[in-house]
Amino acid sequence: MDCGKVVRPRGRDRCSRCHRRAEPSRACRSCEKLTVIVGHGLCDNCWQQDPARLPGQVERLAARLDDPPAWLAGFADHAATRHSTGRTSLMISRLGRLLAENGNASPQALVDKASKPGRSVGTLARALEDFFTDAGLAFPADHAARREAARRQHRVEETPETFRPALQRYAAFLATAQQRAQRAGTRPRSDRTLTGELAVLRDLARFLAAEQGKAGWATVQAGDLEAFLALRPASRTRRLSILRTFFRWARASRLVLADPAAALSAGRHRGYHPRTLAVAEQRRLFRRWTTDPAAHPHEALTGLLALLHATPSRELRNMKVADIDTTARTIRLGHRPHPVPLDPATWQALQRCLDHRERLATRNPHVIVTTHTRTRRTPASDQYLVRVLDPVGIGSRTLRATRLVDLVSTLDPKIVCEALGMDPAGILPYAADQVQDTRLADL
Repeated sequence: MDCGKVVRPRGRDRCSRCHRRAEPSRACRSCEKLTVIVGHGLCDNCWQQDPARLPGQVERLAARLDDPPAWLAGFADHAATRHSTGRTSLMISRLGRLLAENGNASPQALVDKASKPGRSVGTLARALEDFFTDAGLAFPADHAARREAARRQHRVEETPETFRPALQRYAAFLATAQQRAQRAGTRPRSDRTLTGELAVLRDLARFLAAEQGKAGWATVQAGDLEAFLALRPASRTRRLSILRTFFRWARASRLVLADPAAALSAGRHRGYHPRTLAVAEQRRLFRRWTTDPAAHPHEALTGLLALLHATPSRELRNMKVADIDTTARTIRLGHRPHPVPLDPATWQALQRCLDHRERLATRNPHVIVTTHTRTRRTPASDQYLVRVLDPVGIGSRTLRATRLVDLVSTLDPKIVCEALGMDPAGILPYAADQVQDTRLADL
């Protein structure tokens, strides 16, 4: 049949617009459905799920390579136990291209070559890193540190051009101080803290350029900083602390002659006054997490640990199966000096969470494993711990604060610090009372 269109390659009797007739349908030898057979008597769906094709793919890849690595078959088995057959086949194909391009590259170099730029390094890079790390062929790459470094650089690039060079130097100073503290073991500041500081300074630079007409840090005055802090009064204390640290560095680096933040005051400290839960609300949540089968295991464990044991999200994310003592029914949480004994309700929620983890068939060492981290060794994200309590509309911070206020008011704050592994300065806000200004006598 001639449609009148121009045939693209010479010698073809059919143009690209004429549909090719599909092959006659046959029964798939696996699912026995009448459909188009892709290979080895299997339809496309069964072919994608057939693990028997992976050894042949590895053999053909090894035959094409001049010097195939000895770990090739081991990596295929490692990936097949963590990913689907189709995903494993794609990883082997991409690994073959990397080996053909880089020749006899070291495992560490292959991990770097397989890593993709951006927030995620890619499935192949993570699988190679896990395999080489377990086999002792490479050191684990710190992908999280790379992502945080990229975020810090992004905050600097968002700064107005005239303020950018100084902020770039300050970002390098923060990173150097963090590395020095890590080597000395003196509790270095987290990557998120550094990124948050640069975000505040970026906002300050934008405000100074757009609202105050400033062209650089040298002309900043105390009134400019006061106007910036007035934009968000609730976070004045935190923002002022960041500004003081930056301008002390700027004065030592001779970027400014005088520190404009030195004379600013954070205001009177009024203690802890965010929301806490009433007893009736606590009982309602406790009944849901202990008796309602609709509550997800992660929701129940997160809620009970925060409400009964004042566990922050950081400790929840980093809980590992190896930290559980089934004989004593205790668990290691974060930097707490002693194992935490679990009450029957929390222990039952922990068992539900472990059963859920077993159903995922994962080798991730953490207790809370999601479908996203099932094939990895990394903990669940912060956002997951925030969203897991969405069905009850309460965050883990509110639950933890409720427990801390109760503990500090009934026990000695020193005992609370020792039991929870907290700094005394961090427990004091929960022990302070808030006095209304209308109740103060006129002086």
